[in-house]
Amino acid sequence: MAHRTTWLRSDLRLYGRMVAANEWRDYAIDHLTDRAVFSVFRRASEVPLFQIVKDPKLARRQGAFAVIAAGGRILKRGQELGRVLGVFDPKLKLVEA
Repeated sequence: MAHRTTWLRSDLRLYGRMVAANEWRDYAIDHLTDRAVFSVFRRASEVPLFQIVKDPKLARRQGAFAVIAAGGRILKRGQELGRVLGVFDPKLKLVEA
């Protein structure tokens, strides 16, 4: 149960940050028999922009966590949720003065 709470807390923290940035507006949580999916939407009537998936069957091979884009492309996969969610962190750019 603690793993579920940590996973959900991390997802909701990211969701709150993206809502504050006016990027995301809605979410859905699906607990399927083989995996858990946290989907985020720009509008509730659309397909999800991203899905954050926890699939324990893939834990030993590719990593239990994955971020999947709307088209089905896997953006990041790994063992640690924090690193996988790093795909949403803003990239720093060098600006010349």
